[in-house]
Amino acid sequence: MPADPQVRVSAPVFYGWRVVAACFVIAAFAWGLGLFGASVYLQAVTARHGWAVAEVATAITLFFVVSALLQRTVGRAIDRWGPRPVLSLGAVSLGLGVALIGQVSAPWQLYPCFVLVGMGWSTLSTTGLSATVAPWFERHQGRSMTLAIMGASVGAIAGVPLLLFTLAQLGLAHGLIAVGTLAAALLLPLIGRVLRYRGPAQLGLARDGGALVDGGAPVDGGTPVDGQAPVDGRAPLDGRAPLDGAGPPAVPVAAAPGGRSRRLLWSAAAGFALALMVQIGFITHHLAIAGPRLGMAGAGLLVSATGLTALAGRLVLARIVDRVDVRRLAALLFLVQAVALLAMAVWPSVPMLVVASLVYGYGIGHVTTLGPVVVRREFGAAAFGATYGSAATVIQLVSALGPAAFGLLRDAFGGYGPGLMAAALATGIGAAVLMLGARRA
Repeated sequence: MPADPQVRVSAPVFYGWRVVAACFVIAAFAWGLGLFGASVYLQAVTARHGWAVAEVATAITLFFVVSALLQRTVGRAIDRWGPRPVLSLGAVSLGLGVALIGQVSAPWQLYPCFVLVGMGWSTLSTTGLSATVAPWFERHQGRSMTLAIMGASVGAIAGVPLLLFTLAQLGLAHGLIAVGTLAAALLLPLIGRVLRYRGPAQLGLARDGGALVDGGAPVDGGTPVDGQAPVDGRAPLDGRAPLDGAGPPAVPVAAAPGGRSRRLLWSAAAGFALALMVQIGFITHHLAIAGPRLGMAGAGLLVSATGLTALAGRLVLARIVDRVDVRRLAALLFLVQAVALLAMAVWPSVPMLVVASLVYGYGIGHVTTLGPVVVRREFGAAAFGATYGSAATVIQLVSALGPAAFGLLRDAFGGYGPGLMAAALATGIGAAVLMLGARRA
């Protein structure tokens, strides 16, 4: 990448925290209109047009498939061109896709709409935000990413109620035009102004805000801004071997001795793929599951409350994750979620629906976060990039099937009960695979 001219600035707050704040806002819109908004689109489109739930859910599945296939491309594009053009394109794509959902008159027209939403989601969610924040921090890498992605909880809490309110006031067509336009109108200036720098070097700073001297060496001994050299002998965060030879080089799983590493990696990939397939499917259909018993307003409040318990789970995880066996913790949470799903299916009462939804929601943030943490803990930083990349693609492609699977089971059996039972079984199998893979290895 060609060197950019440095812009010397003096500010009481390190500019990287402004980047984190911008990513927090972006995450709130991305999760509110993307992952959690999908439940509103499913309910509103089926109610408006009378189309089969499975038909609409299959189009929503395309949204997640497109996002999964674009993850690697998004990361490379940000490395090459910086975050501003990539995330700007994502904001336009997300806003346009959402606006067009309300204009469809035939089921096939949903597919290009959700392709656009998937393109926006791929750039404005975890991969895009991680690649945007990563160049700015070394010592505070974990804290900065946690705070940036915390905007997802705001999207979960506020997104569904606000979407439902807007559609109730303006109708499906005009409401989604208003929402999509507002999202693009707010995000584009934010991205254009705050994300105009690729990293702290352009501001004459090292990561975490230290000053640069002598052509790029950080005063405080931190990492140079390009992230290539290790800090205190540690491997760089992106999994590449240090330039000075310190630390082990990244080793692909296929080259690991014996089959132990492969069993560890693929048991984690299979376990999290099953759990996330169920989780994405449940989130997409949550409003439709709760609506007949609570009404749309009550169902929207339940989805919002589920987002609150997910936020609580993320806060607890941030405090304990470095002190526990993360694979065992993930398996335990899978089992708790399986019990919650089974309870919804077997005892379909309003109190049980509410309690089980809140219990299930507590694990949502854990399941999303613990996959890469498990691999990072078991393979180390130097091998992380080589080992997790292929597994992450498999996890996302499998998890993308969740909305369609829930919809097909719902239409086949005339209700969500059997689908919730199947989801509980799949989540339980995911927990078993997670632990058995580690035991065999």
